[in-house]
Amino acid sequence: MTGLIELTDIRIDRDGARVIDGLSMTLDAGERLAIVGANGAGKTTFLRALVGLQKISAGGIEAFGRLRTNEEDFRDLRLRAAYLFQDADDQLFCPTVVEDVAFGPLNKGLSDEEAMDKARATLDRLGMAHLASRVTRKLSGGEKRLVCLAAILAMDPEILLLDEPTNSLDAHHVEKLVEILSALKIAMIIVSHDRPVLDRLATRALLMRGGKLEPAVLHRHPHVHEHPHVHMQGD
Repeated sequence: MTGLIELTDIRIDRDGARVIDGLSMTLDAGERLAIVGANGAGKTTFLRALVGLQKISAGGIEAFGRLRTNEEDFRDLRLRAAYLFQDADDQLFCPTVVEDVAFGPLNKGLSDEEAMDKARATLDRLGMAHLASRVTRKLSGGEKRLVCLAAILAMDPEILLLDEPTNSLDAHHVEKLVEILSALKIAMIIVSHDRPVLDRLATRALLMRGGKLEPAVLHRHPHVHEHPHVHMQGD
């Protein structure tokens, strides 16, 4: 294996239908891989399968040089490959922001004090220290999304799996999220319909169609600020 994650001939059946059909792919260190495709193509199912939240019917998932087959394998993987859910309310469950951000470090074995210090330091680094004592359920949608991102970054992940990260965000919070992600030097898989954001973040793109992944083309157009644009082959 040469990549951080390597999938081989993955198949997933759900409710009697084949959702993922012979999918193979590799994620390399430092890549920001965009996954594009129509609603219902299986993109979220694919992300969930990567970290063991969706059972596969056949095929192999290898990550960090180790085949992942059971819950113990995937529990270890989820500490290294952090998953940002599509809906922030599915990810936030502690009373306050700082407690939510501390939850991941606690799971990685830090003491209560160390985890809280890590949470506060992460919020401060991301320019969100002012949110630390806020009640999570009273945050705006954009604030919740950024707190979810802070919570997974506090775990010092080696890979980010981002499911529609700009979903329902206003322009201000989209810009803040892209600013944070652009500064990170870790590998990412970004599932999104937000082409302008993918233009700015992605280094490679794949199209999900028919339960498989096929190449999409990243190329540049002249702008005052040059950045890559995602196009599906045939566009």
